[in-house]
Parts: sequence; structure tokens; C-alpha cells
Amino acid sequence: MVKTIAVTGGSGHLGKWVVSELKDKGIGVVNLDQKKNPECRTVITDLTDLGQVYGALEGVDAVIHLGAIPVAYSHPDDVTFQNNVMSTYNVLQACAGLGIKKTVIASSESSYGIVFAKKRLLPDYVPVDEAHPQRPEDAYGLSKVVNEETADMFYRRAGVQTVSLRLGNVIAPDQYKNFPSFIHDAKERERILWSYIDVRDIADACLKAVEKDGLGHTVLNLAADDSSMDIPSRELMKERFPEVADNDIHVDDYETMLSNKKAKEVLGWKPVHQWRQYVSID
Repeated sequence: MVKTIAVTGGSGHLGKWVVSELKDKGIGVVNLDQKKNPECRTVITDLTDLGQVYGALEGVDAVIHLGAIPVAYSHPDDVTFQNNVMSTYNVLQACAGLGIKKTVIASSESSYGIVFAKKRLLPDYVPVDEAHPQRPEDAYGLSKVVNEETADMFYRRAGVQTVSLRLGNVIAPDQYKNFPSFIHDAKERERILWSYIDVRDIADACLKAVEKDGLGHTVLNLAADDSSMDIPSRELMKERFPEVADNDIHVDDYETMLSNKKAKEVLGWKPVHQWRQYVSID
């Protein structure tokens, strides 16, 4: 039974919502971050220092690893790559050494390469599922691909179960007010395939992933059921990606083009927050 979970990056944009969700469910939480979260005990930790990670994770039952540089080009490429890859390696190495068998790590839709490509890169098909090739051109997307391989390795070597969540555009409740500024412009947000995912739905998926057994290393997309646009998905595709096949999968109405089907099947998860619940459409 999972009694205490460590959340890396638990003071951040997503992490604080995960911490809140876990606490609401009566689970003890330890936050590993560079700044405090007043909702739980925080251990100020440099995740790129293996010794610090070992010390901070001692006594926990599972880890949700969200701490990272969260976007491409905010830092020099080598800094982004080294930080994200070594922090993930250290977390999984410490889990293996301490006998912690359940982890979740934040991967990204950016690993498919479309988001931060220097030249416009089209998906092979939509909805993009976990089998779609990963073609990153940036250090951030590459770090996520490497982290998934690292999770594979630690499962083979030490039996550490890891669920890598390829997150779409992460949206907190206060950000829904921004949606009217882009929902009618097909050019906006095309590089993220118009996807989004509410922080509360991510938190729910993290908990379900930790609670479930027998997953080995599993990669899952997380996205809301609908796109972030007030334009039907087929119209978006016709205007912006007319050369992309729909892979015999019907993209009707406002359906997401970042497939969440596998996450629903594997975790029994379903996103419940959609932007139309919070935004009035004129």
C-alpha cells in the first residue's frame, strides 16, 4: 500500500496540483524542490546530485518525478539536457537502490518533435498515439526520449515500474481565461496539435499510475478529450495539415488529435475537465 509519495518539482506549475490531489486522498507527501510548498514537507534538493536524491527519497513508497526544466530554449541546450536527463537518472537510480518500485515521470508531447522543430514538422497521422515516431530536434524533446529509455533500463535492471506520461499542453484553472484569445484561429497552437490537459486530470492519472501494478515501463499520452479550439477537428486538419492522413481513425467534432485512448485503457483514467466548462463562447 502506498502511504507516502515523493513529488519532485512539487512547488511548480503542475507539481503543486499533484501535491494537493495526493493530500486530498489522505496520502503523505514529501516535496523535493528548490523552493518550498507550504502544503507539505519540502526537502530542498538538487536533483542533479545523486547523494541528495538518495537522502531525500529514503522512507517513501513511490515517486512522481515532475522536476525539470519544462520547455525548450529557456536555457542553453546543454543545461536543459544535462539537468533533465541526470535528474531523471538520479531519481530512478535512487529508487532502485532504496527498493522503491513505483514511479511516474513527466515525459512530453514534445518528444514527437513537432512542437519545437526549427522548420515546420508534420505528424505522420492523427490522432498521434504512442506508436508515432519520436523526432525531436531540440535538447528538451531529446531529454524526454532519453528519460523514457532510462526508465526502460531501470525496469529491466531493478524492476522499478515507471509510467512515462507524455503530457500535452498543461493548463491550470486560471489559464482558461486565455482561451478566447486563440480558439478561433487555426494557426494558433497547431504545433501542439491543439492539445491541452488540465493539471487536475494529470494529478489523477499520476495517482492511478502509482496505484496500479504490473505496468513495467509504460508510455502514455495525456490529453483532454477535446481540442483547445472552437473549430471542428476535421476543419483544423483540412486548413492546416491537409496532407496528413487520419490513419482510418475518425477525427470528428472537436476530438483531440493527441490520442489518450491508451491511458484510458491502461489506467482506467478519464479526463473530466474541458475548457468549455470554464469559458463562455460568444
